[in-house]
Amino acid sequence: MNFNFKEIITAFMVLFAVIDIIGNIPIIIDLRKKVGHIQSEKASLIAGFIMILFLFVGKSLLNLIGIDVNSFAVAGSFILFFIALEMILGITLYKDDSNGSAAITATVFPLAFPLIAGPGSLTTLLSLRAEFAIENIIIAVILNVIFLYIVLKTSSKIERLIGASGIQIIRKVFGVILLAISVKLFAQNIKMLFI
Repeated sequence: MNFNFKEIITAFMVLFAVIDIIGNIPIIIDLRKKVGHIQSEKASLIAGFIMILFLFVGKSLLNLIGIDVNSFAVAGSFILFFIALEMILGITLYKDDSNGSAAITATVFPLAFPLIAGPGSLTTLLSLRAEFAIENIIIAVILNVIFLYIVLKTSSKIERLIGASGIQIIRKVFGVILLAISVKLFAQNIKMLFI
């Protein structure tokens, strides 16, 4: 076992910034209004399962189609870069128009996937795997899932407590952190492609 507290915290912060559950509180509240109830436990568990499964299977899938982890990490750094720009500038580069009518559909689509375990977080997981020990990433995913569950359960209280401007400030701060991480990820992995 290769547990490293610094790696766990870094991986947690990266995933937290990419998932952006605080910034997605308005979407969660809107879903709750549409379907009446969101199954927080199911949404958190499904999202966690998808992320951990992709952490193990993702590399094999890449090898199957002939892509190495460093190339994927460079591609992932671009996705993180654009997600960070969305957060900082308040623009939307990617929009998913899928909407469900049933509570179970709202739990899985679009909440667990792709809002939580979406392209950004899945790409991030493989990018992190290129740098960190897998057990530290798993702990970071579990911590994020626990945090997700708490936020989903208390989303309306958090919105009242922080307010719309508070949510915007948090998004911009995490956007800047994510931007810096994407640049670092790009710089570290681009070198590996030319060795």
